Amino acid sequence: MAPQRSRPEVSAWRPRIPGVVEVFHAHFTEYAYPMHVHEAWTLLIVDDGAVRYDLDRHEHGTPHDTVSLLPPHVPHNGSPATPHGFRKRVLYLDGTHLPDGLIGAAVDQPDLQDPVLRLRVGQLHTTLAHAGDELEAESRLTFIGERLRAHLRPSLTSGVARSDPALARRLRELLDEHVVDGLTLDQAAALVHAHPAHLVRAFSTAYGIAPHQYLNSRRVDRARRLLLDGRPPGEVASATGFFDQSHLTRHFRKLVGVTPGRYAKSV
Repeated sequence: MAPQRSRPEVSAWRPRIPGVVEVFHAHFTEYAYPMHVHEAWTLLIVDDGAVRYDLDRHEHGTPHDTVSLLPPHVPHNGSPATPHGFRKRVLYLDGTHLPDGLIGAAVDQPDLQDPVLRLRVGQLHTTLAHAGDELEAESRLTFIGERLRAHLRPSLTSGVARSDPALARRLRELLDEHVVDGLTLDQAAALVHAHPAHLVRAFSTAYGIAPHQYLNSRRVDRARRLLLDGRPPGEVASATGFFDQSHLTRHFRKLVGVTPGRYAKSV
């Protein structure tokens, strides 16, 4: 009797994050990619097993502490490097954070051994799995793009963090004005005429909290007041800017220690 072949496990979606063309998660045991190209940058991490691939006629591999960045328009393939296959998470990125001028450097150095970058990419995937956390995802992607550019072209980034309390205060005012409707990082950066990475870093330096954490704190505070007024959690979620009730529950539990339902019943 022939051994049963395991079926591939895949999930793919397009988040509402500027710069992200697609998110792709997959577990393959036997499938091998033929030579192919993408229009977008391929940012790849492997959670289990390993992948071997050819890029520009050179063989590469992806041990699971590595971040691989494959440039657009350059042919590559891919196949399992172990008998058990591999489990991977991929972001396909347009040129928002990585201009075409970095393609040559990425061909020369596609596999980046950077534990901080690996951690940040994993955190971004976790954030992208939850609708409603777009500001957090944008912030994380901004810092990932900055770190990738530093690897590929160190002269493009200074790496010097600068304090800017006036800029931080202006962003706080914007967040206060948009607690319910929210705003994207790109919108905020355009309004205050600052680079997104500098904007997030200035805010975090000034207040000891990231912009998305500040916004969620404000929303949870409003939710508490509405729950105390006797309004149901589903209604409170939409009234305070959360994507849905599960989005409210996740952040409410994180900041208050109980779910909105239990909090309301305690009144």
